Amino acid sequence: MAKQRKPMPNLGSVEAPESARQEMVRVETPRKISKHQVVFDYLHGSIQSGAYKPGDRLPSEAELGTMFGASRITVAKAVLELQRMNLVSRRPGAGTHVQARRQVDGHTFGLLIPELGLTEIFEPICHGMTRSPFARPDALIWGNASGSGGSGARGEAAEGAENMAHHFIAQKVSGVFFAPLELIPDKDAANRRVMRMLDRAKIPVVLLDRCYLPYPERSAHDLVEIDNRRTGYIATEHLIQLGVTRLVFLGEEHSASTVDARVTGFLEALRRHGIHPETEPVWRGSAQDQEFVSRMLNVARPQGVVCANDVTAARLMQSLLAMGRRIPEEVRIVGIDDVKYASLLAVPLTTMHQNCAAIGVIAMATMLERLAHPELPTRDILLPTRLVVRRSCGAHLKT
Repeated sequence: MAKQRKPMPNLGSVEAPESARQEMVRVETPRKISKHQVVFDYLHGSIQSGAYKPGDRLPSEAELGTMFGASRITVAKAVLELQRMNLVSRRPGAGTHVQARRQVDGHTFGLLIPELGLTEIFEPICHGMTRSPFARPDALIWGNASGSGGSGARGEAAEGAENMAHHFIAQKVSGVFFAPLELIPDKDAANRRVMRMLDRAKIPVVLLDRCYLPYPERSAHDLVEIDNRRTGYIATEHLIQLGVTRLVFLGEEHSASTVDARVTGFLEALRRHGIHPETEPVWRGSAQDQEFVSRMLNVARPQGVVCANDVTAARLMQSLLAMGRRIPEEVRIVGIDDVKYASLLAVPLTTMHQNCAAIGVIAMATMLERLAHPELPTRDILLPTRLVVRRSCGAHLKT
Protein backbone atom coordinates (compact mmCIF):
# COMPACT_ATOMS: atom_id res chain seq x y z
CA MET A 1 0.00 0.00 0.00
CA ALA A 2 1.30 3.47 -0.88
CA LYS A 3 2.54 5.57 2.00
CA GLN A 4 0.29 8.39 3.10
CA ARG A 5 1.37 11.80 1.91
CA LYS A 6 2.39 14.40 4.44
CA PRO A 7 0.04 17.37 4.85
CA MET A 8 1.02 20.40 2.82
CA PRO A 9 1.19 23.75 4.60
CA ASN A 10 -0.55 26.85 3.31
CA LEU A 11 2.35 29.17 2.58
CA GLY A 12 0.42 31.95 0.93
CA SER A 13 1.79 33.94 -2.00
CA VAL A 14 5.46 34.42 -2.72
CA GLU A 15 6.32 37.80 -4.21
CA ALA A 16 9.77 37.22 -5.68
CA PRO A 17 9.87 36.77 -9.49
CA GLU A 18 10.85 33.29 -10.63
CA SER A 19 13.39 32.71 -13.39
CA ALA A 20 14.40 29.41 -14.92
CA ARG A 21 17.98 30.59 -15.32
CA GLN A 22 18.34 32.14 -11.87
CA GLU A 23 20.93 30.26 -9.82
CA MET A 24 21.48 32.83 -7.09
CA VAL A 25 19.69 32.08 -3.83
CA ARG A 26 18.78 34.97 -1.52
CA VAL A 27 18.13 33.97 2.07
CA GLU A 28 18.17 37.22 4.03
CA THR A 29 14.99 38.80 5.34
CA PRO A 30 13.07 41.01 4.87
CA ARG A 31 14.14 40.71 1.21
CA LYS A 32 11.80 38.89 -1.15
CA ILE A 33 12.51 35.17 -1.37
CA SER A 34 12.44 33.30 -4.66
CA LYS A 35 9.90 30.54 -5.15
CA HIS A 36 12.74 28.14 -5.90
CA GLN A 37 14.20 28.89 -2.46
CA VAL A 38 10.82 28.47 -0.75
CA VAL A 39 10.28 25.06 -2.38
CA PHE A 40 13.82 23.94 -1.56
CA ASP A 41 13.65 25.12 2.06
CA TYR A 42 10.34 23.35 2.64
CA LEU A 43 11.52 20.03 1.21
CA HIS A 44 14.99 20.21 2.76
CA GLY A 45 13.59 21.17 6.16
CA SER A 46 10.97 18.42 6.02
CA ILE A 47 13.63 15.81 5.24
CA GLN A 48 16.04 17.03 7.92
CA SER A 49 13.27 17.19 10.57
CA GLY A 50 12.03 13.71 9.75
CA ALA A 51 8.63 14.85 8.44
CA TYR A 52 9.66 13.01 5.31
CA LYS A 53 11.44 9.82 6.33
CA PRO A 54 13.79 7.60 4.30
CA GLY A 55 11.75 5.84 1.64
CA ASP A 56 8.90 8.35 1.68
CA ARG A 57 7.72 9.61 -1.66
CA LEU A 58 7.69 13.39 -2.08
CA PRO A 59 4.77 15.21 -3.67
CA SER A 60 4.93 15.25 -7.46
CA GLU A 61 6.32 18.30 -9.28
CA ALA A 62 2.78 19.16 -10.39
CA GLU A 63 1.53 18.99 -6.79
CA LEU A 64 4.42 21.12 -5.54
CA GLY A 65 3.80 23.62 -8.32
CA THR A 66 0.16 23.97 -7.28
CA MET A 67 1.09 24.12 -3.62
CA PHE A 68 3.61 26.97 -4.07
CA GLY A 69 2.18 28.67 -7.13
CA ALA A 70 5.45 27.93 -8.94
CA SER A 71 6.29 26.71 -12.42
CA ARG A 72 7.33 23.13 -13.01
CA ILE A 73 10.84 24.33 -13.98
CA THR A 74 11.21 26.08 -10.61
CA VAL A 75 10.07 23.02 -8.69
CA ALA A 76 12.31 20.70 -10.74
CA LYS A 77 15.33 22.89 -9.98
CA ALA A 78 14.68 22.66 -6.23
CA VAL A 79 14.29 18.88 -6.41
CA LEU A 80 17.45 18.60 -8.54
CA GLU A 81 19.42 20.46 -5.86
CA LEU A 82 18.21 17.93 -3.27
CA GLN A 83 19.25 15.14 -5.60
CA ARG A 84 22.73 16.65 -5.98
CA MET A 85 22.95 16.61 -2.18
CA ASN A 86 22.09 12.88 -2.27
CA LEU A 87 19.02 13.54 -0.14
CA VAL A 88 16.53 12.17 -2.67
CA SER A 89 16.47 9.77 -5.61
CA ARG A 90 14.32 10.07 -8.72
CA ARG A 91 13.05 7.02 -10.60
CA PRO A 92 11.00 7.26 -13.81
CA GLY A 93 7.44 6.18 -13.11
CA ALA A 94 8.04 5.88 -9.36
CA GLY A 95 8.52 9.52 -8.37
CA THR A 96 11.03 11.13 -6.00
CA HIS A 97 11.89 9.35 -2.74
CA VAL A 98 13.92 10.33 0.31
CA GLN A 99 17.25 8.52 0.41
CA ALA A 100 18.10 6.21 3.28
CA ARG A 101 20.45 7.82 5.80
CA ARG A 102 23.23 5.41 5.01
CA GLN A 103 23.28 6.87 1.49
CA VAL A 104 23.73 10.46 2.57
CA ASP A 105 26.61 10.16 4.99
CA GLY A 106 29.03 11.86 2.58
CA HIS A 107 29.95 15.53 2.61
CA THR A 108 27.98 18.34 1.00
CA PHE A 109 30.04 21.08 -0.62
CA GLY A 110 29.07 24.48 -1.96
CA LEU A 111 30.37 25.77 -5.30
CA LEU A 112 30.67 29.55 -5.05
CA ILE A 113 31.50 30.47 -8.65
CA PRO A 114 30.49 34.09 -9.40
CA GLU A 115 31.56 33.70 -13.06
CA LEU A 116 29.84 30.38 -13.75
CA GLY A 117 28.23 30.93 -17.15
CA LEU A 118 30.39 34.00 -17.86
CA THR A 119 33.84 32.42 -17.99
CA GLU A 120 34.07 29.13 -19.84
CA ILE A 121 36.73 27.44 -17.70
CA PHE A 122 34.54 26.98 -14.61
CA GLU A 123 31.91 24.63 -15.98
CA PRO A 124 34.48 21.92 -16.86
CA ILE A 125 36.16 22.50 -13.49
CA CYS A 126 32.83 21.80 -11.76
CA HIS A 127 32.19 18.74 -13.90
CA GLY A 128 35.68 17.52 -13.01
CA MET A 129 34.63 17.64 -9.37
CA THR A 130 31.45 15.64 -9.99
CA ARG A 131 33.37 13.00 -11.95
CA SER A 132 36.21 12.85 -9.44
CA PRO A 133 36.81 9.38 -7.98
CA PHE A 134 37.30 11.16 -4.65
CA ALA A 135 33.84 12.78 -4.67
CA ARG A 136 31.49 9.87 -3.95
CA PRO A 137 29.21 9.81 -2.03
CA ASP A 138 29.76 13.55 -1.62
CA ALA A 139 27.27 16.09 -3.03
CA LEU A 140 27.76 19.48 -4.64
CA ILE A 141 25.43 22.48 -4.43
CA TRP A 142 25.96 24.63 -7.49
CA GLY A 143 25.81 28.34 -6.80
CA ASN A 144 25.99 30.91 -9.61
CA ALA A 145 26.21 34.30 -7.96
CA SER A 146 26.34 36.24 -11.21
CA GLY A 147 22.59 36.36 -11.71
CA SER A 148 21.15 35.85 -15.13
CA GLY A 149 24.38 36.24 -17.02
CA GLY A 150 23.37 39.51 -18.67
CA SER A 151 25.54 42.54 -19.30
CA GLY A 152 25.26 43.68 -15.69
CA ALA A 153 25.92 40.26 -14.21
CA ARG A 154 29.44 41.05 -13.01
CA GLY A 155 28.19 44.20 -11.32
CA GLU A 156 25.67 42.12 -9.37
CA ALA A 157 28.14 39.36 -8.57
CA ALA A 158 29.48 40.88 -5.33
CA GLU A 159 26.05 40.91 -3.69
CA GLY A 160 25.27 37.52 -5.20
CA ALA A 161 28.45 35.98 -3.79
CA GLU A 162 27.58 37.17 -0.29
CA ASN A 163 24.05 35.79 -0.64
CA MET A 164 25.39 32.42 -1.72
CA ALA A 165 27.81 32.38 1.21
CA HIS A 166 24.84 32.99 3.55
CA HIS A 167 22.99 30.13 1.86
CA PHE A 168 25.89 27.70 2.24
CA ILE A 169 26.33 28.63 5.90
CA ALA A 170 22.61 28.06 6.51
CA GLN A 171 22.86 24.66 4.80
CA LYS A 172 25.85 23.80 7.02
CA VAL A 173 27.93 22.59 4.11
CA SER A 174 31.15 20.73 4.86
CA GLY A 175 33.23 23.06 2.69
CA VAL A 176 33.11 25.64 -0.09
CA PHE A 177 34.96 25.85 -3.39
CA PHE A 178 35.35 29.57 -4.14
CA ALA A 179 36.52 31.26 -7.34
CA PRO A 180 37.10 34.85 -6.19
CA LEU A 181 35.50 37.78 -7.98
CA GLU A 182 37.43 39.74 -10.58
CA LEU A 183 36.94 42.52 -13.17
CA ILE A 184 34.95 44.76 -10.82
CA PRO A 185 36.45 47.74 -8.97
CA ASP A 186 35.53 46.52 -5.47
CA LYS A 187 36.54 42.88 -6.03
CA ASP A 188 39.12 42.82 -3.22
CA ALA A 189 36.72 44.19 -0.60
CA ALA A 190 33.89 41.92 -1.78
CA ASN A 191 36.12 38.82 -1.69
CA ARG A 192 37.30 39.67 1.82
CA ARG A 193 33.69 40.00 3.01
CA VAL A 194 32.78 36.58 1.62
CA MET A 195 35.82 34.95 3.16
CA ARG A 196 35.20 36.56 6.56
CA MET A 197 31.69 35.08 6.57
CA LEU A 198 32.93 31.59 5.74
CA ASP A 199 35.83 31.82 8.19
CA ARG A 200 33.53 32.90 11.03
CA ALA A 201 31.33 29.89 10.25
CA LYS A 202 34.50 27.70 10.35
CA ILE A 203 33.77 26.32 6.87
CA PRO A 204 36.87 25.07 5.05
CA VAL A 205 37.50 26.76 1.70
CA VAL A 206 39.49 25.64 -1.34
CA LEU A 207 40.19 28.48 -3.75
CA LEU A 208 39.82 27.82 -7.47
CA ASP A 209 41.96 29.48 -10.16
CA ARG A 210 43.15 32.38 -8.01
CA CYS A 211 43.79 33.71 -4.53
CA TYR A 212 41.33 36.32 -3.31
CA LEU A 213 44.12 38.53 -1.93
CA PRO A 214 46.33 40.67 -4.20
CA TYR A 215 49.98 39.65 -4.49
CA PRO A 216 52.14 39.47 -2.37
CA GLU A 217 49.44 38.78 0.25
CA ARG A 218 48.45 35.13 0.66
CA SER A 219 45.37 33.71 2.34
CA ALA A 220 45.30 30.80 4.78
CA HIS A 221 43.33 28.64 2.34
CA ASP A 222 44.40 25.99 -0.14
CA LEU A 223 44.56 27.09 -3.77
CA VAL A 224 44.34 24.99 -6.94
CA GLU A 225 45.27 26.74 -10.18
CA ILE A 226 47.56 26.55 -13.21
CA ASP A 227 51.18 27.68 -13.05
CA ASN A 228 50.39 31.18 -14.32
CA ARG A 229 53.93 32.57 -14.27
CA ARG A 230 55.27 29.67 -16.31
CA THR A 231 52.27 29.90 -18.64
CA GLY A 232 52.97 33.58 -19.34
CA TYR A 233 56.62 32.79 -19.93
CA ILE A 234 55.98 29.96 -22.42
CA ALA A 235 53.40 31.96 -24.40
CA THR A 236 55.84 34.87 -24.71
CA GLU A 237 58.85 32.73 -25.54
CA HIS A 238 56.90 31.06 -28.35
CA LEU A 239 56.48 34.40 -30.11
CA ILE A 240 60.12 35.34 -29.48
CA GLN A 241 61.25 32.07 -31.07
CA LEU A 242 59.19 33.01 -34.13
CA GLY A 243 61.28 36.16 -34.47
CA VAL A 244 58.97 38.63 -32.72
CA THR A 245 60.90 41.27 -30.77
CA ARG A 246 58.29 43.98 -30.19
CA LEU A 247 55.81 42.45 -27.77
CA VAL A 248 53.08 43.69 -25.46
CA PHE A 249 50.93 42.00 -22.83
CA LEU A 250 47.24 42.93 -22.87
CA GLY A 251 44.82 42.41 -19.99
CA GLU A 252 41.73 44.07 -18.56
CA GLU A 253 41.69 46.40 -15.59
CA HIS A 254 40.75 44.92 -12.20
CA SER A 255 41.91 41.47 -13.29
CA ALA A 256 42.66 38.73 -10.77
CA SER A 257 46.12 38.08 -9.35
CA THR A 258 46.53 35.28 -11.91
CA VAL A 259 46.97 37.92 -14.60
CA ASP A 260 49.70 39.60 -12.54
CA ALA A 261 51.51 36.25 -12.42
CA ARG A 262 51.17 35.90 -16.20
CA VAL A 263 52.60 39.41 -16.60
CA THR A 264 55.57 38.36 -14.44
CA GLY A 265 56.21 35.40 -16.75
CA PHE A 266 55.89 37.67 -19.79
CA LEU A 267 58.47 40.15 -18.45
CA GLU A 268 60.79 37.33 -17.38
CA ALA A 269 60.80 35.92 -20.92
CA LEU A 270 61.66 39.33 -22.33
CA ARG A 271 64.61 39.71 -19.94
CA ARG A 272 65.82 36.15 -20.49
CA HIS A 273 66.00 36.75 -24.25
CA GLY A 274 67.60 40.18 -23.97
CA ILE A 275 64.58 42.16 -25.17
CA HIS A 276 64.35 45.66 -23.68
CA PRO A 277 61.15 47.42 -24.80
CA GLU A 278 61.39 51.11 -25.59
CA THR A 279 57.89 51.72 -24.25
CA GLU A 280 55.74 50.21 -21.50
CA PRO A 281 55.01 46.65 -22.64
CA VAL A 282 52.05 45.93 -20.31
CA TRP A 283 48.71 47.43 -21.34
CA ARG A 284 45.50 47.35 -19.31
CA GLY A 285 42.20 48.14 -20.95
CA SER A 286 39.33 46.83 -23.02
CA ALA A 287 40.28 44.97 -26.19
CA GLN A 288 36.85 45.92 -27.54
CA ASP A 289 37.73 49.63 -27.34
CA GLN A 290 39.17 50.38 -30.77
CA GLU A 291 40.45 53.77 -29.63
CA PHE A 292 42.42 52.07 -26.83
CA VAL A 293 43.69 49.37 -29.20
CA SER A 294 44.72 52.00 -31.76
CA ARG A 295 46.68 53.90 -29.09
CA MET A 296 48.45 50.68 -28.06
CA LEU A 297 49.39 49.96 -31.68
CA ASN A 298 50.65 53.50 -32.31
CA VAL A 299 52.68 53.76 -29.10
CA ALA A 300 54.13 50.25 -28.71
CA ARG A 301 54.02 49.18 -32.40
CA PRO A 302 53.76 45.52 -31.36
CA GLN A 303 54.51 42.68 -33.72
CA GLY A 304 52.93 40.29 -31.24
CA VAL A 305 50.46 40.42 -28.34
CA VAL A 306 50.27 38.01 -25.43
CA CYS A 307 46.71 38.23 -24.10
CA ALA A 308 45.71 37.59 -20.49
CA ASN A 309 43.15 35.02 -21.65
CA ASP A 310 41.27 33.80 -24.71
CA VAL A 311 38.37 36.20 -24.15
CA THR A 312 40.75 39.16 -24.41
CA ALA A 313 42.43 37.57 -27.43
CA ALA A 314 39.10 37.05 -29.22
CA ARG A 315 38.05 40.65 -28.56
CA LEU A 316 41.41 41.98 -29.70
CA MET A 317 41.17 39.91 -32.86
CA GLN A 318 37.73 41.36 -33.58
CA SER A 319 38.99 44.91 -33.06
CA LEU A 320 42.08 44.43 -35.22
CA LEU A 321 40.12 42.91 -38.09
CA ALA A 322 37.57 45.74 -37.89
CA MET A 323 40.49 48.20 -38.13
CA GLY A 324 41.81 46.46 -41.22
CA ARG A 325 44.82 44.87 -39.52
CA ARG A 326 45.92 41.45 -40.76
CA ILE A 327 46.44 38.60 -38.31
CA PRO A 328 49.10 37.21 -38.07
CA GLU A 329 50.87 39.06 -40.91
CA GLU A 330 50.83 42.42 -39.07
CA VAL A 331 50.03 41.39 -35.48
CA ARG A 332 50.51 37.93 -33.99
CA ILE A 333 48.35 36.86 -31.07
CA VAL A 334 48.63 34.24 -28.33
CA GLY A 335 45.91 33.61 -25.71
CA ILE A 336 45.64 31.59 -22.51
CA ASP A 337 42.95 28.99 -21.57
CA ASP A 338 42.14 27.16 -24.84
CA VAL A 339 38.38 27.62 -24.53
CA LYS A 340 36.04 25.72 -26.84
CA TYR A 341 35.74 28.49 -29.44
CA ALA A 342 39.50 29.20 -29.68
CA SER A 343 39.88 27.07 -32.79
CA LEU A 344 36.70 28.53 -34.34
CA LEU A 345 37.69 32.21 -34.36
CA ALA A 346 38.17 34.10 -37.62
CA VAL A 347 41.86 33.31 -37.23
CA PRO A 348 42.25 30.11 -35.13
CA LEU A 349 43.89 31.10 -31.86
CA THR A 350 47.24 29.88 -30.60
CA THR A 351 46.82 29.51 -26.86
CA MET A 352 47.96 27.82 -23.66
CA HIS A 353 45.70 24.87 -22.81
CA GLN A 354 44.70 24.28 -19.20
CA ASN A 355 43.15 21.01 -18.10
CA CYS A 356 40.07 22.33 -16.31
CA ALA A 357 38.68 18.90 -15.47
CA ALA A 358 41.95 18.01 -13.74
CA ILE A 359 41.69 21.19 -11.68
CA GLY A 360 38.27 20.00 -10.49
CA VAL A 361 39.55 16.53 -9.60
CA ILE A 362 42.54 17.90 -7.68
CA ALA A 363 40.38 20.50 -5.92
CA MET A 364 38.05 17.79 -4.62
CA ALA A 365 40.97 15.69 -3.40
CA THR A 366 42.45 18.78 -1.73
CA MET A 367 39.19 19.56 0.08
CA LEU A 368 38.79 16.01 1.39
CA GLU A 369 42.40 15.96 2.57
CA ARG A 370 41.89 19.30 4.32
CA LEU A 371 38.83 17.94 6.15
CA ALA A 372 40.72 14.82 7.21
CA HIS A 373 43.90 16.72 8.21
CA PRO A 374 43.05 20.32 9.16
CA GLU A 375 46.53 20.79 10.64
CA LEU A 376 48.21 20.61 7.22
CA PRO A 377 49.99 23.81 6.06
CA THR A 378 48.29 25.96 3.43
CA ARG A 379 49.10 24.71 -0.06
CA ASP A 380 49.38 26.15 -3.57
CA ILE A 381 48.79 23.36 -6.09
CA LEU A 382 49.92 24.41 -9.57
CA LEU A 383 48.92 22.41 -12.63
CA PRO A 384 50.93 22.60 -15.86
CA THR A 385 49.67 23.99 -19.18
CA ARG A 386 50.69 23.20 -22.76
CA LEU A 387 51.03 25.28 -25.90
CA VAL A 388 48.48 24.68 -28.68
CA VAL A 389 49.77 26.18 -31.95
CA ARG A 390 47.24 27.53 -34.47
CA ARG A 391 47.37 30.25 -37.13
CA SER A 392 47.12 33.41 -34.98
CA CYS A 393 50.79 33.23 -33.92
CA GLY A 394 52.07 33.01 -37.50
CA ALA A 395 54.08 29.85 -36.98
CA HIS A 396 53.08 28.80 -40.50
CA LEU A 397 54.58 31.94 -42.06
CA LYS A 398 58.02 31.89 -43.59
CA THR A 399 60.57 33.79 -41.51
